[in-house]
Order: sequence, then structure tokens, then C-alpha cells
Amino acid sequence: MKTIAELEAIRKRTLDEISMRTDEESVRIVIGMATCGIAAGARTVMTAFLDEIQKRNIHNVHVSATGCIGVCRLEPIVDVIDKDGNKTTYVHMTPEKAAKVVVEHIANGKICVEYTLPENK
Repeated sequence: MKTIAELEAIRKRTLDEISMRTDEESVRIVIGMATCGIAAGARTVMTAFLDEIQKRNIHNVHVSATGCIGVCRLEPIVDVIDKDGNKTTYVHMTPEKAAKVVVEHIANGKICVEYTLPENK
């Protein structure tokens, strides 16, 4: 059995994680978590986003899951939607790429172009 202090620490940690996923905030991170996304590694990508955001004590970020985005060959797919509604779609995400997106895009406003789809010209 856990002590009251251990249970309270687990409760606080869980509430903090839930808060990152559900609060209405200015930046949204939406991760494709349909069967294809999960099979491609979306769960570890979501965990990496949550861990990196918490590690860097970044606020005003809403992390959520969505169903099928429709382009299975590009999974895991992550959309970052800024406070103005501008959407950046990242493809073939990994936990390492997720950490870089948090540092560069979420914290510093610089899109990681190398992880997005190339523009059609």
C-alpha cells in the first residue's frame, strides 16, 4: 500500500498531466491517434510532447488526440495550431522530433520546416 504522501504525489502529477491535455489554452498540439497513428508510434510521440512541455514548464499549451487524419503513410502526424489559428502539420514524428518541436516551435516560435510536408509548386 502507498502512503498518503505517495498517493498525493501521484494525484498531483496526474492532475498536472490531465490539465495539459484539457485546458483551453492558446497553442494546441493535436496528435493523430487512430489505429494507424498508434501503430506508427503516436503514443510515444504524445508522451514525448507531454514530458518535454512539463520539463520546460511551458504553459498555455493544449495537447489532445484526434482520430484518423487520412494520410496513414505519413503517421505519426501532429498539428500545431498557434493562438492565431495558423496550423503547421508535422509528419513522420518521433519522440526526438517532438522534443525539438517543443523547443523550437512551441517555446521559440520557429517552425521545424524539415519535419513538415514539402510545398507543392
